[in-house]
Amino acid sequence: MTPEALAPSDALPDTLVDVAVIGGGAAGLNGALMLARSRRSVVVIDSGDPRNAPAEGIHGLLGNESTPPGEYLERGRAEVRQYGGLIVQGEVASARADEPSADGDLRFAVALADGRTLTARRLLIATGARDALPQIPGLAQHWGRGLVHCPFCHGYEVRDRAIGVLATRPMSLHQALMFRALSEDLTVFATDGLEIDAATRERFEALGITLIEAPIEEIVADEAGGIAGVRLAGGEVVAREVLTTATELSPCLDGLEELGLALEDLPAGMGQKIATGSAGATEVPGVWVAGNAADPAAQVGASAAGGALAGGHIHGMLVMADADAAVTAHRARTAA
Repeated sequence: MTPEALAPSDALPDTLVDVAVIGGGAAGLNGALMLARSRRSVVVIDSGDPRNAPAEGIHGLLGNESTPPGEYLERGRAEVRQYGGLIVQGEVASARADEPSADGDLRFAVALADGRTLTARRLLIATGARDALPQIPGLAQHWGRGLVHCPFCHGYEVRDRAIGVLATRPMSLHQALMFRALSEDLTVFATDGLEIDAATRERFEALGITLIEAPIEEIVADEAGGIAGVRLAGGEVVAREVLTTATELSPCLDGLEELGLALEDLPAGMGQKIATGSAGATEVPGVWVAGNAADPAAQVGASAAGGALAGGHIHGMLVMADADAAVTAHRARTAA
């Protein structure tokens, strides 16, 4: 998605808002929707670069099957605006805890790359995750098309085709079994140093999975720009139409370093995510995380659900903060 696809952008308010949502994907928009419907002032800051932008459609989300990601997000932005939420096009340059209010309520200062600033009482981080691909020449250009990673997101669309699994880590061996359920024509390319135990080899043999243990030189494209095959170090090209690989994941934290969000390792060397507790709350007071930044494996539906849960939790915490402030003011009035 290009920044122009987000136009028109709402104006960034110069007054205090209840919640700034950083990230305008499914998680951020659904969190904003929950907050706006609770009559909270909420601003979504969206850079317009969703993780699933290369995909042709969303899958596995009831009521939205095969909906293009851009169309889904456009509808989501309209729904947030319907309840008074603002969608602001921009990139966050910094976000940090600011001086609290006179009554002790939290404040956060958010600065955009173009110099605009915003002050919010709470933050919802929904910036998503990055996928680091194996460094194989010719591979990255096929990401989201001929190169896929999730059997639930893309599996049905590549069913019965010649699939190649670039096995870079132990998780890739399970990934191969998942894609074998979708096609009988499966070849696993094991990278140097990947240990394959006897039980896995036996499973592969029983399922008719071809295992190639040789260095890969490059991914070969066909005349139409799709995948033609995998060239091995000796020059042989193994014909494949589709490739899949397990990526190394990391949360998008550009501009958020000052918040001091804790990270935790994902299992099987898959990367890292932001550590969260109940409803996406973090160890940093006033900051919640939803979507792929907190759960990189979450599909669109799960990300949206996580955003809704976080949005509801934030509203609940603000309700208590507002009630406490009202009690303090009431006591001051009655004591005068």
